[in-house]
Amino acid sequence: GDGCGHTLLTPHSGTLSSRNYPGTYPNHTACRWWLQGPPGTSLLLAFGDVDLEPSEHCARSFLLLADPQAGTAYGPYCRNAVPATPLLVTNSSSVTVLFNSTSHRSGRGLLLSYATSQHPGRGDRPEGHSCASASLAPLAVCFSVYCPAGCKGIDGDIWGNPSQGYRDTSVLCKAAVHAGVIADELGGQVTLSRQKGITLYESAFANGLHSKRGSLSEKRLLFHRGIFYPACHLPLPACGDVLEVAAFNASSWWHEVDVLGQDRAWVAEQAALGTAGHSWAAEPGSEAAWLELDLGTRRNITGIITKGSSEHHDYYVRSYRVSSSRDGRNWKPYRGSGAQEDKVFEGNSDSRGEVFNAFIPPIAARYIR
Repeated sequence: GDGCGHTLLTPHSGTLSSRNYPGTYPNHTACRWWLQGPPGTSLLLAFGDVDLEPSEHCARSFLLLADPQAGTAYGPYCRNAVPATPLLVTNSSSVTVLFNSTSHRSGRGLLLSYATSQHPGRGDRPEGHSCASASLAPLAVCFSVYCPAGCKGIDGDIWGNPSQGYRDTSVLCKAAVHAGVIADELGGQVTLSRQKGITLYESAFANGLHSKRGSLSEKRLLFHRGIFYPACHLPLPACGDVLEVAAFNASSWWHEVDVLGQDRAWVAEQAALGTAGHSWAAEPGSEAAWLELDLGTRRNITGIITKGSSEHHDYYVRSYRVSSSRDGRNWKPYRGSGAQEDKVFEGNSDSRGEVFNAFIPPIAARYIR
């Protein structure tokens, strides 16, 4: 319907909101979402925000949830009749969510997340599958929660980056997408610890999200790869090693002759991150250019960092695809979990900053293009 906002629905979890959320929802709109989990499961719904204009019996703007299998309904809800608890546990694998508005003056609308009973979230926070969750239990040191699909697009800020951690006022599940521990299209279980804060949280662009530069906070969030709950105590995520590259190859390289007649070779070997001077660049005008990394042996590759070259030229790659090979002859395009099309990664917007993208699931290969 015309009242639907940000929506991402999968069989195991998802996120939905009214149109314009968290701005005022429009007049005279309607939207219906049908949530369907696997047979034998039940749906758990987390109310991140329900802010609809009050009216008698919630007759004007309202949220209504219907459980057709059990023949029950929840609501209608509006500002003067909000859900009794932030978490609604149903006895059904199917729920219809109906949002309706007539003429009104104010209200942010609604933000709702759901997960199945297979992924209810666990640990110190019962609202563990809500995108909107940000604050942590005061005494929590380490815990695990389930983040639903679709948290990347919700309103809310994050401060920090994957290596140093995130300010504890960050939206938790959105930070998990930024850190590359879950894919936004799938959601998933995250394990994190709450540790001593730092003076400054540096901003970073990662996995399609831009975090903010943040000041001192008492605590910070550190995400861990893999489920270590309840005994996770690692100071940093476990799979952060930089892989050594045995050899570089490329479709072509640029042989530059500058205004003084001096030669500069933008060869493939210059592509290693942190190399002094200029980077690799394909021959000008070449199409379908590629850069190839030989890791020497089959490795588990969890992500990639890209950076442009600010040496004399403002060069960078805005987007790219990734292929992998075990033998250097047969290549497999990277698509991500359940995707039918090659994944296009968002790259850099300038030649100076670094951009991180995670591979979820990881790539097991010797060669990467």
